[in-house]
Amino acid sequence: MAFELKRYKRGNGMGPAVLLGVFLGLVALRAPIAFALGLASFAGAYAMGLPAPIQIVAQQMAEGLNSFSLLTIPFFILAGVIMAEGGIAVRLIDFANIFVGFIRGGLAMVNVVASMFFGGITGSSVADASSIGSVMIPMMEKEGYDKDYAVDVTITASTQGILVPPSHNAIIFCLAAGGGVSIGKVFLGGIIPGVFLGLMVMTLAYIIAVKRNYPKGKRVGMKTALSISKDAFLGLVTPLIIVGGIISGMFTATESSAIAVVYSLIITLFVYRTIKFKDLPRVFGAAIKTIGTVMLLISTASAFGKMIAYMDLPNIVMNSLLSISHTPWVILVMINIVLLFLGCIMDMAPIILVVTPVLLPLVTSIGMDPVHFGIMLLLNLAIGLLTPPVGSTLFVGCAIGNISIEKVTKSLWPFYLTLVVALILITYVPAITLFLPNLLFK
Repeated sequence: MAFELKRYKRGNGMGPAVLLGVFLGLVALRAPIAFALGLASFAGAYAMGLPAPIQIVAQQMAEGLNSFSLLTIPFFILAGVIMAEGGIAVRLIDFANIFVGFIRGGLAMVNVVASMFFGGITGSSVADASSIGSVMIPMMEKEGYDKDYAVDVTITASTQGILVPPSHNAIIFCLAAGGGVSIGKVFLGGIIPGVFLGLMVMTLAYIIAVKRNYPKGKRVGMKTALSISKDAFLGLVTPLIIVGGIISGMFTATESSAIAVVYSLIITLFVYRTIKFKDLPRVFGAAIKTIGTVMLLISTASAFGKMIAYMDLPNIVMNSLLSISHTPWVILVMINIVLLFLGCIMDMAPIILVVTPVLLPLVTSIGMDPVHFGIMLLLNLAIGLLTPPVGSTLFVGCAIGNISIEKVTKSLWPFYLTLVVALILITYVPAITLFLPNLLFK
């Protein structure tokens, strides 16, 4: 039996309080976010007096996965895992060393540039930190860099992977926005902010390197540079194929994600030969774990989002914030503060799925472009990946560096400040985000 929420009256006013109260309570109890979203949706439906609340929530969960566009996410995740397992990170580190390795504190520069390239392949901050960090952190420590500095640079630079395409979190945002935001535009919108963020991190890393007198690297000879560039080229082509194909109209985002999987398999199996056929079950198994988690989150968040819309919470939030101020820059300050706080206590994907349908109507009402909002949202939540208690990238970096979270958190404050400055500029200078989408999508 199918249920249409719009057929039913909204019932009593306890629904929103129960929905949010149960969700926040379960989060506080450290329940898995997917379960918190699903149970809160059921509690909200029950409190609203809807008939058969279990069936309604289950139906909304199923509908949340009934989208052809959703195939984009598992394909991109799989392509990223294949590339990460295929030894692309080492090649990109060598490639980055050609351009910046000779600078004072050159290994830190290499770390940032390699993360920029690698983020464009995997689209994941955690994958970036684990793959690049497992090579760069021990290397930097061996060359005389402080361990906390090596970890700081690695995890901060990895936030570029959230912005630089193909980011699967950008795809989640587009889906959460109801399909009205172009994936291609959001991909393009993340390029300049991602590079801009990398340059800011490099600047800070260089200032610290000069202050602490970290060593310079050696210049790479022309012959060696050409050999390294040739070896890294095939990996670097991946994001170009994806983004270029979408922009040119040769294929859709879903088709591009499937092509990325085929391409990554060909490169790692037959060209680099870093993955054997016997390794494929392990590689696919690692991808399936991530995909299963993400898809469960999407399904339960879809039900939660439908309940939010049914209870008219977007308008309630919009009216509440507008009652404080109608000034756009003040509203954006409040939104950024809320998002930074949420990023500290929740994982990225569920936040995107929950807050996008609530905040998108508000920001568009004050004249903000949805693509601009998407990049601002992703950067806020990328910062959350570096902050305890739920900073997954922070935890990965500390584990690789074998250093305490407390020590790294204390030394991270200049990098936190740099990220916040980048967030302010990206929030209040729309051209940083919108230049490429407006140029190439007319």
